[in-house]
Amino acid sequence: MYKLLTAAVSMALVSSFALAQASADKKSGIEIKDYPGNTPPTEKVATLKLKGDAKAGQADYKAYCEACHMPTGGGTPDGSIPQLAGQHSSVVIKQLADIRSGLRYNPTMYPFARKLPDPQAIANVAAYIGTLCIPLDSGKYQGPDAAKQVAEGKRLYEKECAQCHQPNGEGLKEMFYPVLAGQHYQYLLRQMTEIHDGKRVEVPPEMLKVITKYNNAQLAAISAYQASLTTPGSMLRSGGSMCKTASAKGGKT
Repeated sequence: MYKLLTAAVSMALVSSFALAQASADKKSGIEIKDYPGNTPPTEKVATLKLKGDAKAGQADYKAYCEACHMPTGGGTPDGSIPQLAGQHSSVVIKQLADIRSGLRYNPTMYPFARKLPDPQAIANVAAYIGTLCIPLDSGKYQGPDAAKQVAEGKRLYEKECAQCHQPNGEGLKEMFYPVLAGQHYQYLLRQMTEIHDGKRVEVPPEMLKVITKYNNAQLAAISAYQASLTTPGSMLRSGGSMCKTASAKGGKT
């Protein structure tokens, strides 16, 4: 009886905290919709409540991110470094928080992510990344069967992926669903394979459920289609202004 009473009290406290947290989060302008396995509501939630300063974020991006992710935020076409340009600030914040907390295992990124001193610095970098033009020359699937792969990937994507990631791959900021359009084929395939194989766990359960039932060939086809997507032109704007072109390799608006 004592154990049952203790459990009931604990559940009530957790529910009360969740409701209070949700109420506070709505005041930040981003309604946070978490899922099991997500980063605990500490640094991530604190960062999401802050308004990022893109100008300040540019300095930290240049210091800690630019060498790998490039001045354009375009990463590398071989998929070894993902493109970040134009990504939703909520997605950037979540991934940095997950890496910093150890929830997402990424030994390459970890030391750089930890260089950002506080939540405000994270919010600033995320704000700056959101101002960069999404590249138009990302790494596509180049096999001789590209047309067939893209067509099959389109069928599978529209069946179960588009509902969350949206028809044009623009993602959904409020749910931490990333922009996929403009991302490199090899990077997309690697991430889905790691989720499929259980190497990445900080993903929504519904995504895990979908990915685990596909085989390698199907994951390759979906990745080929995702990499072929073009983001709507409206997403190349931030705060009513045209996105920044950091160099000649930046996407055009």
